[in-house]
Amino acid sequence: MAKTKTAYFCQSCGYESAKWLGKCPSCNQWNTFVEEIVEKNPTTVPTWKNDAAPARKLSKPSKVNEIERSPERRMLTGDKELDRVLGGGLVEGSLILIGGEPGIGKSTLMLQLALNLKGKKLLYVSGEESEQQIKMRAERITESPSADCYILTETSTQNIFKQIEILEPEIVVIDSIQTLHSAHIESTPGSVSQVRECTAELLRFAKETGTPVFLIGHITKDGAIAGPKILEHMVDTVLQFEGDRHHVYRILRSIKNRFGAAAELGIYEMQGSGLREVSNPSEILLTQRDEELSGIAIAAMLEGARPMLIETQALVSAAAYGTPQRSATGFDTKRMNMLLAVLEKRCGFRLSTQDVFLNIAGGIRVEDPAIDLAVLIAVISSHQDIPVSSKNCFAAEVGLSGEIRAVNRIEQRIAEADKLGFEVIYISKYNMKGINIEKYNLEIKAVSKIEEVFSLIFG
Repeated sequence: MAKTKTAYFCQSCGYESAKWLGKCPSCNQWNTFVEEIVEKNPTTVPTWKNDAAPARKLSKPSKVNEIERSPERRMLTGDKELDRVLGGGLVEGSLILIGGEPGIGKSTLMLQLALNLKGKKLLYVSGEESEQQIKMRAERITESPSADCYILTETSTQNIFKQIEILEPEIVVIDSIQTLHSAHIESTPGSVSQVRECTAELLRFAKETGTPVFLIGHITKDGAIAGPKILEHMVDTVLQFEGDRHHVYRILRSIKNRFGAAAELGIYEMQGSGLREVSNPSEILLTQRDEELSGIAIAAMLEGARPMLIETQALVSAAAYGTPQRSATGFDTKRMNMLLAVLEKRCGFRLSTQDVFLNIAGGIRVEDPAIDLAVLIAVISSHQDIPVSSKNCFAAEVGLSGEIRAVNRIEQRIAEADKLGFEVIYISKYNMKGINIEKYNLEIKAVSKIEEVFSLIFG
């Protein structure tokens, strides 16, 4: 009997070592190495058509101008938010990984897609729930599920591929990749070896048959997708499903996309009957209030190709416990500290003895630098207790010398503010080139320094 071959794998990045190591030389994490069996058993059932596949032809190099480009065929899912994040629909043969915290709604999103997709045969493979549990969720989501939606509760990839050969589905959903196991690897499901092997088998199936495959993945306590980092490199698209379980809104964010933009964003509202698409996110991100309040400013931002207006909220108060607190929710704390330093140096506001709290309404996280000016206006509004008109919005980056810098795609931001009924938008004067002011109903005020903005707003 052959000796069992084992190796040690880093559970964080997938690094392989012949012996146990305290610190991973690849990702520098401590105590992450676990021993796994890596010897493949030749008597096990083969993977996807491994025995019947013809001998591969040797690849030959081709000139780039001689390669024939076939048109990219996309399949619409019926979910406009998902189609936008994917870049216009599902590409044939693509492998899509969806990650998110437990209970955030990953399985609900995929089951809702399966139940509402008409005219396409879809196989939903679940390794975490029974058929009865899925049936209960399906009845809550829709009253008339698609007749072409098939449910399979299985964790063995060999058995899954047998059912796929019989059914021949047009779309496959795997919930989740960490529960699958292949007979080629003797380690436990969810280990680095199993996740890598199962993903490789599904990748080969997707590319050979042209069938799109969705993989639902767990995440670690740090927020990264569980399993080896190579998993994200193997797939074509990585989507992150985010949100606070205590709030109703969920955000589907594209992290990697080989067939579209990698900065798109889709917004859903979690209801008792499932996830509802939010077609106009600006309306939910702007608070409806009866009176003007201090510490609030509206920013015109972009997330991917989608313009949105969001509400920035700031609270400035005297530090009661000696050391001032700096806290930001949905915004980079280091960038907030930089903007506060600009206020002190360039505008003379003494905030070194003040607590500053910043919040982006709606529970989303913002990385667009065009929100800088709105953050400063909200901070000064709270510090001076002077409200800013709810009909004003801001779209500009702030430099370290207090200059108002231009931002990209300013016309889309102006058009979104105009559509929502804003009366004034403050932008950098360096953004004015080529803008046709007459086609907008709102007033565009161009500024070059932060002092100009304060004089216009606060007098």
